Amino acid sequence: QVQLVESGGGLVQPGGSVRLSCAASTSMLSFGAMGWYRQAPGKQREVVARITSGGKTISTDSAKGRFTISRDNAKNTMYLEMNSLKPEDTAVYYCTARLRVDVWGNERDYWGQGTQVTVSS
Repeated sequence: QVQLVESGGGLVQPGGSVRLSCAASTSMLSFGAMGWYRQAPGKQREVVARITSGGKTISTDSAKGRFTISRDNAKNTMYLEMNSLKPEDTAVYYCTARLRVDVWGNERDYWGQGTQVTVSS
């Protein structure tokens, strides 16, 4: 029903910047919170940052001051601007969106396929 497609990943040098995009196949006006998660080799998937439908953001300590999450409902796209990248930021980055599925308030999370970000010199 809903498809999320990440893009913008690649190989970047330490200290560099990259902007990830998450394009939704449908209007995001009905979306609830959205977010970016990442999964490094041998580690569990972890949240990086989240943004509410009203544009309020919540960042993890590791992302605070370096990463900025935003959403453009008109373009059906969510972004993650990453600056001052470190090797430990290397991971597959996933976008997710929470959608209400019925009138009773039940929700379902949708996930993209992920985009690889490799930070190395």
